[in-house]
Amino acid sequence: MKLAILIMSFMFAGSAVAQANNWQNSPNNWNNSPNNWNNSANNWQNSPNNWQNSQNNWNATNGVYNNQGSRIGYETQSPSGVTNVFDNNGNRIGYTPAK
Repeated sequence: MKLAILIMSFMFAGSAVAQANNWQNSPNNWNNSPNNWNNSANNWQNSPNNWQNSQNNWNATNGVYNNQGSRIGYETQSPSGVTNVFDNNGNRIGYTPAK
């Protein structure tokens, strides 16, 4: 019986660590949520109307390009360290969680 309890405690501890890692990457985590102001295209820092993010700015350093070399969007980083990826119209199409 003690062995079964010991094994179960290790299983729960392992799943808690896995859940913690998944939470860091989860879109349900507020830091990653598109509803968080820092990740919203309505925030000037992330807006396609901001010259730094504009596809018309040839000197922009945050462009995202496809394999053919066409610009498909841009990326910005929130204060919490999340990197947001937007298409050229300002629609959030992805993110990389903070490390």
